[in-house]
Amino acid sequence: MPSLEDFKPFVVTGLALGGVYALSGVGMVVLYRATGVLNLAFGAVGAMGALLAWQLINTNGWAQGPAFVVCVLFGGAVTLLYGVIFGPPLSGRDPLVKATATLGLALILLGIMDLVWSDKARSMILPTSNHGFEVSDIFVNWTQVIAVAFGLAVMALTALFLRFTKTGTAMRALANDREITATLGVPVRRVEAAAWLGSGLLSGASGLLLSNLVGLDAATLTFLVISSLAATLIGRLRSITVTFAAGIVIGLVNALVTPIASISQYRDMTPFVLATIALLVLSGRRGTALTGRAG
Repeated sequence: MPSLEDFKPFVVTGLALGGVYALSGVGMVVLYRATGVLNLAFGAVGAMGALLAWQLINTNGWAQGPAFVVCVLFGGAVTLLYGVIFGPPLSGRDPLVKATATLGLALILLGIMDLVWSDKARSMILPTSNHGFEVSDIFVNWTQVIAVAFGLAVMALTALFLRFTKTGTAMRALANDREITATLGVPVRRVEAAAWLGSGLLSGASGLLLSNLVGLDAATLTFLVISSLAATLIGRLRSITVTFAAGIVIGLVNALVTPIASISQYRDMTPFVLATIALLVLSGRRGTALTGRAG
């Protein structure tokens, strides 16, 4: 069993990864609440945006700042385009059908990335990665700080947006009943487009941060969606606060099992195990509450 000192670096790594998982989870929850679509292409969109930014910097000679902006805007544009084209025809379909359709988009993007960028390993170095500070003899770079702080800020701002703006109120109404919301004069298509755009922008930002934290690999970044999906399931696809907390916990646990040799090879199971435990606990509490009311 490793000593406490061995775990310290992984706490920092876990918090940073958890921040990205939480950020992604919030983007997925907002989209699901507004459209009923569980976007399984979230990671693939962010991955392709990050690879595009790498291409612009290393091949086309772009400055990092504009290339990073392109990465985020690419996520918003692709997701919005998908939502505008396929969102209306799928609006009345079963949630499983909607999710499967986004899986098709993920596979298409993964195929394009494999075709265009599969020739060699790459790395994305953000300017904030080389600067930071020490905490208890552990170096913390500013990218790791940004990952957590940005995730927290997005969670807080999203909660305020959903609660206090007209568009946010319309999104919450759509989550309850799309048809009634439409009959009340709410511009459903416009509200859904805003949800697709916002989720896509968060996808691009998540891909950019994760490409620096774990490496610029198309498959790794694409399957970011697994950990984020687990966080959204723990939040029951509704609570962005619980989703954020779940993302942080998943990132921490995933990182902290790494130095334990006997179980480190199973760490990819962390999101599924935590999601299963949380859902069982929540279901048990709900059953107990219903029994108490009945009594």
